[in-house]
Amino acid sequence: MNQVVISGTGLYTPTESISNQELIASFNAYVEQFNQSNATAIAAGGIAALETSSEAFIEKASGIKSRYVVNKAGVLDVNRMVPHIAERSDDEPSIMCEMAVAAAKQALERAGRTAADVDAVICAASNMQRAYPAMAVEIQNALGIDGYGFDMNVACSSATFGIQAAMSAIQSGQARAVLVVNPEITSGHLNWRDRDSHFIFGDACTAILLERADLATSAHQFSILGMKLKTAFSNNIRNNFGFLNRADESGIGKADKLFRQQGRKVFKEVCPMAAETITTTVQAAGLEVDKIQRFWLHQANLNMNLLIARLILGRDASTEESPTILDTYANTSSAGSIIAFHKHQDDLAKDAIGVICSFGAGYSIGCVVVKKLN
Repeated sequence: MNQVVISGTGLYTPTESISNQELIASFNAYVEQFNQSNATAIAAGGIAALETSSEAFIEKASGIKSRYVVNKAGVLDVNRMVPHIAERSDDEPSIMCEMAVAAAKQALERAGRTAADVDAVICAASNMQRAYPAMAVEIQNALGIDGYGFDMNVACSSATFGIQAAMSAIQSGQARAVLVVNPEITSGHLNWRDRDSHFIFGDACTAILLERADLATSAHQFSILGMKLKTAFSNNIRNNFGFLNRADESGIGKADKLFRQQGRKVFKEVCPMAAETITTTVQAAGLEVDKIQRFWLHQANLNMNLLIARLILGRDASTEESPTILDTYANTSSAGSIIAFHKHQDDLAKDAIGVICSFGAGYSIGCVVVKKLN
């Protein structure tokens, strides 16, 4: 069975960012407009008045200070509060394809590879732009990769589940190298008029290249020491189809298919599951948790990550042990833990051990134990 390494990662970051200050100014203006327009019904008790928010509330609840988005103007427009994402013709590359290609090219360059070295593309993300043809096949075509591709969705754990699928393909000899891409346009499914969740998400795309260890020449290699996947059904985080339909002009005001969650239940139920999964995966790899030098955790909520690290280590983790990127990226769903891995790996010494862990809707948890080889 072929040995597998992660040989390169890439990251596409949109050019536009929304600060908490900007987000709150837009949201509170909407609240004031809504309450004024419905003043009579509110006074009669027929409609509940909306409550304003604050930067302090957002940062305390999540640790998020800003987020990148593919379109800023549409989100901040009080009369719209939906990104401007015009539908493209069938002959044009999709926006997710463009994001994935940008991240993939960076991963290939970092790995010292070209499209000719890759045999498969897996598009693993929370919210696909369409049902078919598969996003992965479009991305494969745009990159000029001769092989196969397929989409997969395990919500926030899509990237780590994609790593498992890629590793299996390489181990079996089905592929020499597999590219896993995670394009996330979470701004499309978010209800920007919901006080409890409008600040959560941001847009980004990551890419991970996995290949046979005996063929890899990258200066950024990580071997995979262990992996565990886990799912348990829950409706506490849910999103139905149609998340990008409303981003086109014809879909404005049709908020029927948006993200929703019961945050307190998610916090209470997912944190222990994630901590247990990490601990058991590390132990199954013949290691102890105190030997782990870096935890690249899913970037959904700072308080969740702090608690998970505390449950694992029996103490608070340092910022070096558990780096955070959600303060500037917010929750980018499947891309979050990979962004952390991409940005916080080069400082590790040779033979350092780390854990990539994602967790979220499903519930789903993916845990990968890696060792830096050079």
